[in-house]
Amino acid sequence: MTHSRPAPRPEIGQPILELSTPLPLIDETKLAFNIARVQSYMDQHGLAFRPHIKTHKIPAVATQQVAAGARGINCQKITEAEVFADAGFEDLLITFNILGAEKHSRLVALNTRISGLKVVADSDTTVRGLSCAFSQSRPLTVLVECDTGGGRCGVQTPEAAIALAETIAAAPGLSFGGILTYPKANTEEDVEAFFAAVIAGLSARGIPCPIVSNGGTPSLFSAHKVPSATEHRAGTYVYNDRAMARAGHCNLDDCAMHVLATVVSRPSLDRAILDAGSKALTSDLLGFSDYGMIVEYPDAVITGLSEEHGTVDLSKVTGRRPEIGDKVRLIPNHTCVVSNLFNLMTFHRNGIVTRVEEVAGRGLVW
Repeated sequence: MTHSRPAPRPEIGQPILELSTPLPLIDETKLAFNIARVQSYMDQHGLAFRPHIKTHKIPAVATQQVAAGARGINCQKITEAEVFADAGFEDLLITFNILGAEKHSRLVALNTRISGLKVVADSDTTVRGLSCAFSQSRPLTVLVECDTGGGRCGVQTPEAAIALAETIAAAPGLSFGGILTYPKANTEEDVEAFFAAVIAGLSARGIPCPIVSNGGTPSLFSAHKVPSATEHRAGTYVYNDRAMARAGHCNLDDCAMHVLATVVSRPSLDRAILDAGSKALTSDLLGFSDYGMIVEYPDAVITGLSEEHGTVDLSKVTGRRPEIGDKVRLIPNHTCVVSNLFNLMTFHRNGIVTRVEEVAGRGLVW
C-alpha cells in the first residue's frame, strides 16, 4: 500500500532560492503596497471597498484588506463564503446566481450564523428559488445583477432591473439590497447611465436602493467616474499579474505573485524546459501569445505548457542563458487561477520566507 506524502513545507527564515519548485511566492512588501494603494484611492473618493477574495482565497490576506479599511468581502461561491465565515467575516457578498435545493440549504445555514450575507439574482427563477428557501424571520438580502456591457450575467435593461427589484421586495423571505454590475472595462459613462436610470425608477416607486455596487480591477482607478456607485469590488489588484500590467493598472514591479520554477532541461541552445507546467502556471492566455514572463530573462518566451513542463524559447535572449538547475521567477498571465492550483502560499520579504498560509478556499467551486 502506498501513501502520498505532501511536498516539503517552507520554513520561516528560509531563503526562497532554497525551496523546492514549482512554488508560488508572494512578496510581502508588494502585497502591502497594493492593498494600501487601492484603499487610499477608495477612501479619497468616498467609496466603500469590497475586495474579491477569489484572487487569494486566504483569510489572513482578507484580514489585511479589512484592517486597511475594506468594508466587507466579495466571494464567488457558497463554499468560499463558508470558509471566510468560519474565519470570522460577517459582511459577505456572493456574486453568483444560486440555484438548487442543496445550495439553498447551505445558504440558509450560512445566513443563520452571520449578520451580513448578501447574494445576487438576475431572473425571476433565481428569486423564486431563494424565496421558497428563506423565512420571514431571517430574510436574505438580494441584489439585482445588471449587465451594463460586460456581456456576462445580469438583467439587460434598467427597466428589467427595476421590475426584478420589485419582485425581490415583494418576495417572502427576501429583502431587496440594491444593484450590482461587473462591467466591461473603461465604460464608466455607460455604467453610470444604467445605474442612474435604475435608481430613479426605484425612487419613483418608493423602493430604497442602499447598495450600488460596481466592480473590476482593470478600470479600478476610474471608479470615481461612476458617482452613483456606493462601493467598488476588485480582486486581482491584491497580487496583480501580467494582464493587469498590460492594461496599465500597475507596473510589472507591482506584481506580488511569482511562481518559482527550476530549469530541468536544456535540450538545445534555444530551448529550456521548466518544471512549471499547466499544473503550476495557468494556461490562460488573456490575449497574450505566451504563458507568462520570466523575471530574470524577460526576452525569453514561454511558448507552451504541458501538465508538468514549461517550454521556453531562448532565441531572443542575449548574453547568459539559464542553465540546468537554475531557479527563475515567473509572472503569471492570470494570478487568480494560480492560487487555485496550490494548497499553500509562501510569503517572503527580500527573499526570506516570512510565513506560509493555507489557500483555504482552494477548489471550492460551488
